[in-house]
Amino acid sequence: MDDCVVRAEGLEKRYGEKRALDGFDLLVRQGTVHGLLGPNGAGKTTAVRILATLLRLDGGQATVAGLDVATQPREVRSRIGLTGQYAALDEILTGRQNLEMFGRLFHLGGKRARSRAAELLERFGLVAAADKGVKGYSGGMRRRLDLAASMILAPAVLFLDEPTTGLDPRGRGEVWDAVRALVADGTTVLLTTQYLEEADRLASRVTVIDQGRAIADDTPDGLKRRVGGDRIEVVVGQRDRIPWVVRAVAQVADSEPEVDLDGLRVHAPVTDRVAALTHVARTLQDLRVPVEDIGLRRPSLDDVFLRLTGRRTEETADVEGAEETAA
Repeated sequence: MDDCVVRAEGLEKRYGEKRALDGFDLLVRQGTVHGLLGPNGAGKTTAVRILATLLRLDGGQATVAGLDVATQPREVRSRIGLTGQYAALDEILTGRQNLEMFGRLFHLGGKRARSRAAELLERFGLVAAADKGVKGYSGGMRRRLDLAASMILAPAVLFLDEPTTGLDPRGRGEVWDAVRALVADGTTVLLTTQYLEEADRLASRVTVIDQGRAIADDTPDGLKRRVGGDRIEVVVGQRDRIPWVVRAVAQVADSEPEVDLDGLRVHAPVTDRVAALTHVARTLQDLRVPVEDIGLRRPSLDDVFLRLTGRRTEETADVEGAEETAA
């Protein structure tokens, strides 16, 4: 694809006998958010560090904005921004002082650094807190300030490595809004995450990585369809009511309903989620079947990996931990 701004082919990275990347491929289209989805140790951070020229690859090739990461690292760095898993901020300084400091480090000069800091504080909704110490910022405010710092030079490509890890729902939403605003202004974002919901909310395309390889690449909706899409679930209080629920759910299900006798739960995949929920709820009400819970459920990250790899995320070894020692 001619509009791809990030390309990786057969990337390899080894730490002794361990392979953090084992033939990893990636294509990221310009002006989009591309999600890199996988559990801890899958190779996400390793891939980002190679693309950001912070690690040398052991095999394969990669380009960012048309520049080779192995032979043109200085040029690549001038076109990218990077926000890691932890905010790289000075807590003693104010938000404004942090941004001005980064501007001076990027050789903008005092006047331009102050001007750029003011622009970014406005863009990321931090004007009211601009002259307060960062140590008093909430988690979401810190991440927004961190994003602002990575945009000092208005990079063409921004790498976000698990930017919402540890944030509460409000903080996560603040970061998501900031990312959407960046893309609207033309920045291309490669987002690594463990959260399917995050990829679903932000990314137009998602690459699933496991054991250093890309095992799936699709739109969020396409990825969810691979693990069955939406499911309707009904929980009853009495086991003898389960056959009634099975018959009601079977009328709207895409396949035979599954029954969890221990949990007194019946569930099945459905296509028209709202119509299915309405029909089952009305049918059970007419039959006077008491229901403890009824709802729609979308696939979780564990659902994706259980279907694609045959195991859950917590069973994946933390290969990337070897990076810290190697570094």
